[in-house]
Amino acid sequence: MINQENLFKVSIIVPVYNVELYLEKCLLSLVNQTLREIEILVVNDGSKDQSQQIIDKFQQEYPDRIFGFMKENGGLSDARNFGIDRAKGQYLGFVDSDDYVSEMMFEEMYNLAEKHNAEMAICNLQKVDENGNVTQKLTQLPNFPEKIVLENNLSVFSDISYFACNKLFRRELFQDKRFKKGIHFEDIELIPQLLLQCQALTFVPDYHYQYLERQDSISKSHTTKGLDILKAVETVSKKFSQSQFSNQLEALKGFQILEGVYTFLAYLAFVKDAGDFDKMSQELDTFIKTNGLKIKDILQYKRFGRNYLLSLPLKKKIYYVLSLLRLKKLVRLLIN
Repeated sequence: MINQENLFKVSIIVPVYNVELYLEKCLLSLVNQTLREIEILVVNDGSKDQSQQIIDKFQQEYPDRIFGFMKENGGLSDARNFGIDRAKGQYLGFVDSDDYVSEMMFEEMYNLAEKHNAEMAICNLQKVDENGNVTQKLTQLPNFPEKIVLENNLSVFSDISYFACNKLFRRELFQDKRFKKGIHFEDIELIPQLLLQCQALTFVPDYHYQYLERQDSISKSHTTKGLDILKAVETVSKKFSQSQFSNQLEALKGFQILEGVYTFLAYLAFVKDAGDFDKMSQELDTFIKTNGLKIKDILQYKRFGRNYLLSLPLKKKIYYVLSLLRLKKLVRLLIN
């Protein structure tokens, strides 16, 4: 009997929920991968549209690559975990069902991870609109080599973006880790924990992943669910203190500043309810004090060797500075 565990180099997990308009393009980009030894686990998380019919069609056309599953709706984390539990590949990748990827993505990432014995591979990604036009390039590790030894370069812990979708993970990283159910920003909560288990990363500079900015995206609704960002950072901070890198506290501080302050402020800028805005601002103040972050350090934070604040557009600069100076009334005037 053939051992399927040895057949697949990569398992690609695709959670699906009501994406009939985008799913075919996503799956086409996956079945056309130049890396042939892959399995594509398509997890229908209780869709109520025609998504299942599309999955059935692809499963019939590509029975050796597409493996469809149906489950009750449990959210993104639950669907990803469902796929992880059934994956057979040496490495795991995650693709959102309204996005798509280049045909070389998984071959390049797999080959580099194997070449350098790395537990995680990262590629660049870009945002695209519904017509396929690039709206923003999200460069991940500018000027870094293809192999990054973390012990000597832990600044990347606070510099990279913690998307799950532009990374390839050695399956062993998930041995006792899963995406946390019932929270938002589950990537910020889990992916840094996985990185702390790694010895080396590899970096592919191509913009392989195409992240669709949908006009109807639920992420356009900004409420107190954004407080999950701060909770995620606190969870990671505790895990950091127990990790092999626990003595590299500058990296932890940088992570807390980028994700806990700047990422949170970027979310807060779109919160329209005044009560929610004030509550979340107070929680941020508490986060900053609890973690001993100084306003000077936040304003002078460097990402990839450059002052992060100075690299931003003018309006963002003004918003961040006013927020950090606690000038809440001026902030509200600025964003309304």
